[in-house]
Amino acid sequence: VQLVESGGGLVQAGGSLRLTCAASGRMSSSYVMGWFRQDPGKEREFVAAISWSAASTAYEDSVKGRFTISRDNAKNTVYLQIDSLKPEDTAVYYCAAQRLLRSWVLPSAYDYWGQGTQVTVSS
Repeated sequence: VQLVESGGGLVQAGGSLRLTCAASGRMSSSYVMGWFRQDPGKEREFVAAISWSAASTAYEDSVKGRFTISRDNAKNTVYLQIDSLKPEDTAVYYCAAQRLLRSWVLPSAYDYWGQGTQVTVSS
């Protein structure tokens, strides 16, 4: 499974971005998809995750109400809509895939990772 993120960029505080993660390769209906972010010198941080059916989602507390994760299984694509951006949202955002749900939030539970896309929010 290969994951490719896109949609990052430089945006002013209060603005919006939509990140896209395009997946290729063989994926089963059990796959959980997640978004993480990482600042230089810091640990990778869970942002959001979604089940295959999209019936279940999970969010890190600081992004609830501002971030929305969704997926289009027909296109093997996952999205992260980011609204009301804050300077503290600046980070490299990574898409990840988990074959079987072990944990929503632990990076070690995810089996595949993309290369990341930079999001920079100016104040």
